[in-house]
Amino acid sequence: MRITDILEITVPLEGDVANALVNFRTHTVSLVAVVTDARRGSRPVVGYGFNSIGRFAQGGILRERVIPRLMAAGPGELLNAAGDAFDPVGVLRAAMRDEKPGGHGDRAGAVAAIELACWDVNAKLADEPAYATIARHYGRRPADAVPVYAAGGYYYPEDSTRRLAGELRRYRDQGFAAYKIKIGGAALGDDIARIEAALAIAGPGANLAVDANGRFDFTTAAAYAEALRPYGLRWFEEAGDPLDYDLNARIVSAYGGAVATGENLFSLQDARNLIAFGGMRPGIDIFQMDPGLAYGLDEYVCMLAAMEARGFDRAQAHPHGGHLINLHIATALGLGGCEAYPGVFQPFGGYGPGCVLGDGMVIPSDAPGWGLEEKPELRHALGRLA
Repeated sequence: MRITDILEITVPLEGDVANALVNFRTHTVSLVAVVTDARRGSRPVVGYGFNSIGRFAQGGILRERVIPRLMAAGPGELLNAAGDAFDPVGVLRAAMRDEKPGGHGDRAGAVAAIELACWDVNAKLADEPAYATIARHYGRRPADAVPVYAAGGYYYPEDSTRRLAGELRRYRDQGFAAYKIKIGGAALGDDIARIEAALAIAGPGANLAVDANGRFDFTTAAAYAEALRPYGLRWFEEAGDPLDYDLNARIVSAYGGAVATGENLFSLQDARNLIAFGGMRPGIDIFQMDPGLAYGLDEYVCMLAAMEARGFDRAQAHPHGGHLINLHIATALGLGGCEAYPGVFQPFGGYGPGCVLGDGMVIPSDAPGWGLEEKPELRHALGRLA
């Protein structure tokens, strides 16, 4: 088997929503296709992947650096010993040829998009869902179902609190039992009103997480921590800069309840630094590293190993992203849960109609690969690649 072509298109995210720092109306995603000479019937086997949600497309990095390296690589560099599937370590090594250490940034998402597309190929060659391929590769048994929470609660241009309550009601009606909303984009008193409106739908505080998206300094984070503590929330997410591990440790100490962070860490070394210096506590706090932003699945598995080596459980891992790829990964690797974006970030957010959702649990479909072709919102973009 060999790669005959690698294609990329830039796909805009739909909607006009904002968190404490970012309006997403200009955000984009790189959708890639890895085309192989393997065939099923009259068609070549094509794997699809993307660089997750919440940043920007990396078409320049892909076209100028990553894709040429992979196209120049020999099959022996990219395939497993049997030559019948991609080796993720070999794919990563070829994609990163001549890259210096450090400075991970956008290249981590560019490489991840292709590595994840290669997993899609492997699963399609085995005619099975990606979670089954991944679980077998890493010697695990996939979960029967995964806990899921609906992420939303963004700041809307008008009538934000009322729209927030209506949004969470829709998620509840779809079968979600836990939710996450944004804070930090309004005054503290207004955010508390938003939280109380959300709790009127969610019920106990353990069903609701809040996310500041890294906006706060320690003084502001401590004021929020004091105000949030009586609600017993699911977690307080990314209060400060994601690379300020000392700040995170101070917030953990000041708050006392569960904190969550990690979605903006793009490498194994970043994760090791969080584990060593970020004050995270075994059995309590949540790690949200996202394979699609961090060189792909194999790098993410190394992050899980680093967590477990320091006494953390993979049940504390809830990958960011809210899409089908991370649903399969959470199912395959027995993680603590996964995120869903059922109402925002189309065409990538949320799951396809073949996934089964109810009582706060989700089961991926049995479509071969990631099942991206099953997602109606993605069909137009996939058609552009085809």
